Amino acid sequence: MRIRHALARVALTACLGSPVDLMAASKTDAALSQRHKFDIAPQPLSSALRQLSAQSGVRILFPYDEVVAIRSRRVQGWLSTDDALDRLLAGTAFKHSEAGVGVVALIIPANRSTTRRSPLAVQLAQVGVAGAAAPVSMTPGTEAEEASTPIIVTGTRQTTRTVAESLAPIDVLSARDLEASGKQSVRDLLGTLVPSINVSNSGAGASFAVKTLSLRGLAGDQLLVLVNGKRRHNTATLFINGTTQNGQSPPDLDLIPSSSIERIEVLRDGASAQYGSDAIAGVVNILLKDDASGTAAFLSGATADGGGEQGRFQISKGFRIGDGGHVHFTLDAYLQGRTYRSAPNPGLFYARMGQLYSSTTGALDPREATVDRNVNKGGQPQVSGVNFAYDLSLPVNDMVEFYLFGTASRRHSDAWLTYRFPDAPNNIPELFPNGYSPHLHIYDEDFQAAAGLRGDLSDTFHYDLSSSFARDWVKYRENSVLNASLGPASPTDMHIGSVTSKEWTTNLDIRKMVDLGLAEPLLAALGAEYRWNGYAIGAGDPESYVDGGYRSTGGANAGVLRTSGSQGVTGFPLSSAGKWNRHSWSAYLNLEQQVAEGVEVALAGRHEDYSDFGTTDTGKASLRIEPVRGLALRGTASTGFRAPTLQQQHYSSASTINVGGVLLPVSALPVDSPAAVALGATPLKPEKSRNLSAGIVLTPTTRLNITVDAYQIRIRDRILLSETLQGPLVRNVLAAAGITSSAGGFYFSNAADTRTRGLDVVSTWRADLSDLGHAVFSLSANFNKTVFTHVDAVPPVLASSDLTLIGRSKRGDFTKGTPREKFIANILWTKGPASLNLRATRYGKVTMVHPTTSSLDAEIDPKIIVDLEAGMELRKGIRLTAGANNLFNSYPDKLLPILQGNGFSLYNQYSPYGVSGGFYYGRLNFEF
Repeated sequence: MRIRHALARVALTACLGSPVDLMAASKTDAALSQRHKFDIAPQPLSSALRQLSAQSGVRILFPYDEVVAIRSRRVQGWLSTDDALDRLLAGTAFKHSEAGVGVVALIIPANRSTTRRSPLAVQLAQVGVAGAAAPVSMTPGTEAEEASTPIIVTGTRQTTRTVAESLAPIDVLSARDLEASGKQSVRDLLGTLVPSINVSNSGAGASFAVKTLSLRGLAGDQLLVLVNGKRRHNTATLFINGTTQNGQSPPDLDLIPSSSIERIEVLRDGASAQYGSDAIAGVVNILLKDDASGTAAFLSGATADGGGEQGRFQISKGFRIGDGGHVHFTLDAYLQGRTYRSAPNPGLFYARMGQLYSSTTGALDPREATVDRNVNKGGQPQVSGVNFAYDLSLPVNDMVEFYLFGTASRRHSDAWLTYRFPDAPNNIPELFPNGYSPHLHIYDEDFQAAAGLRGDLSDTFHYDLSSSFARDWVKYRENSVLNASLGPASPTDMHIGSVTSKEWTTNLDIRKMVDLGLAEPLLAALGAEYRWNGYAIGAGDPESYVDGGYRSTGGANAGVLRTSGSQGVTGFPLSSAGKWNRHSWSAYLNLEQQVAEGVEVALAGRHEDYSDFGTTDTGKASLRIEPVRGLALRGTASTGFRAPTLQQQHYSSASTINVGGVLLPVSALPVDSPAAVALGATPLKPEKSRNLSAGIVLTPTTRLNITVDAYQIRIRDRILLSETLQGPLVRNVLAAAGITSSAGGFYFSNAADTRTRGLDVVSTWRADLSDLGHAVFSLSANFNKTVFTHVDAVPPVLASSDLTLIGRSKRGDFTKGTPREKFIANILWTKGPASLNLRATRYGKVTMVHPTTSSLDAEIDPKIIVDLEAGMELRKGIRLTAGANNLFNSYPDKLLPILQGNGFSLYNQYSPYGVSGGFYYGRLNFEF
């Protein structure tokens, strides 16, 4: 013990010695200039120093108390030990000096307090070679706990910050968390693991294939998605005729293979000043794998009540390239079967034909007694697809690295739409004597590629120059369909049209550490961005939208002008087709400074200039105070904005939807179209937000972490889709614009302001159960409430006809359409080769608000959904898992018959956990 104390005092003297004295006394050591191949991943600096020692053979003395809270950056490639150590310490205040032959000591800045440091808080990292003494360790081995808290890269320009040290709330989901969740898509992974995220599972017409989510009760496109820190593009499809996410075209997270992900960071705070448009609610940053690991997985499962069969194959493998380079590939192929969750259709199939119906006796066509009423096919769509991802980096030289990453996807989704009766005006009995359900197919081709150069011009100066290009092309096709206005000559298979979105983004980011003599150097980050967006609509087959003027000569519909355009989704006409684009540029400045021990501040400002609606400026200020170790207070204030998408500005189409229990063709009207202008539409403006948040972080031990964050988000000029406008005025306006096939229409507006208040609670405890293994207990919750603080007056042209632009149902979507509260309790237990993951999620009440009367509001009562997964490692690298999502096969409340659309929508589509019940699966994993 005396020897250990003596060695510790010698080491402490070296570490606390005057930098000048140390440097003056040191002599050049050949061991420091010798080159080695280093491969040190981001991790706690203490363990990174040990890896550097092991890979170089150089012993390193360092003060544990000062190093324990710092996270290192990645060091790869053939470097001298001196250069590798410089890179490892970049962004910190530490210097290093030789303390003897083959020994290096870290030097603590002279302005850092050392009064609380114990001699036992010094560690010696040395190479473990044969005959050498064992490494001296004088503090508890906490590296395992530290390694579970990775360096974050979202919401900060620092390279050494952890979740507990962040100035705003951040959730970090590791690859292990994602695998143990039991979910297969990225969207569902986030909805399962983050309490403030809710998932939308429904959409009618062409929207059923769009995957959206909501953070803190806000819209899917008010959340910015990044991949490796670079902006992810939005889907070309506009979410029309859906539920709470109506009128949006957010990034489609399901086109990113989940097995390609190293981790996901979710910033729950406004970040427009740091990242630009769309970051009103927060940021999701998906970080791809960049190692040499290999994994493969086979999954098979189905729902408890039939259908929903799923097969998925995933393979992911990385390779080292040369000195410090890598490439990692991931392939994800899947097939999801449809589910049928509808009721028998109670409507009259033949009585209205007139031949065998007596208006005096009320006698029905006898076929009504024997007709097969199981014609409704509502439920989960069928989906098949393949996703591919890659991540590559190559060192150009010691100072520059080239990188390339991206994704490519193909997906085919198809679903049956609402049943059409044999005698309806939108059917031709000669083609479908027993009626029909339109069968809509959506073909999606998507890719994004990003490339860049990054490096260090010095130990304190880092740059990143990048450019990315993305394209999402979506084609629509229908079969088992017709255009009734063409009569018996109508085709039954039609190309409906296509939509395409493109995005090209170029960024320059510069980061510089500046020593101002304070507790830590100032981090100054500045950058610029250029972004070009394009959007196009391609017309469908003429038969999918023309009005053929057909009138039948017999039956109940004799002489009636038949409905024009393809049913389900009307084809895009030539008048809707076109191409649009815009560009923007922006510049930002970000400052982060620890002004004193335990006190940090950050400031950010951004200027944006758009070609189509002008300029905007946003800012953010953050403060974090840690009065005692393990207790921190943090808060932010920021302004934000979201530019309207080109889809929201220019999308134009028509579809047949359920309006008040009746199937009606309605049109989405671009805000600058003659029809929309005649109904009171005005050009769209950006949304503006003001975000406030305050929170507390408790880390009494390395195993326990608790965060509580309160927030308020005010949004002015919120972009909303209007109610479906109907009536004589609307039909006259549509007819004057040449739209004769629609009974109503809707358009976007900035007609309201909202305020969202809430509270996030996240707690995690990592327990060592001794002989019983290890367990991670987590309990998290979100409480959220949105209210409308202002709604614009109804345009005079609508007020004169007693029409409402933003009515009960639209307000209800934002105030009651997502759970007011959500709780997640999770236990992940491991012991040797066995693991068990048990999760219970309680969703608060959700209400589908009726457009006209509260008596028809449809509520979903609070419910607890239980997920369970058990796994066993059969042998090294081979693991078998069985699990259940929604273990007890729970369903949301059924709709009243009047709201079911003749039984097509049996369950409330606003359900945050879907309408298909429990899903049970098995999975086989390989590591190689």
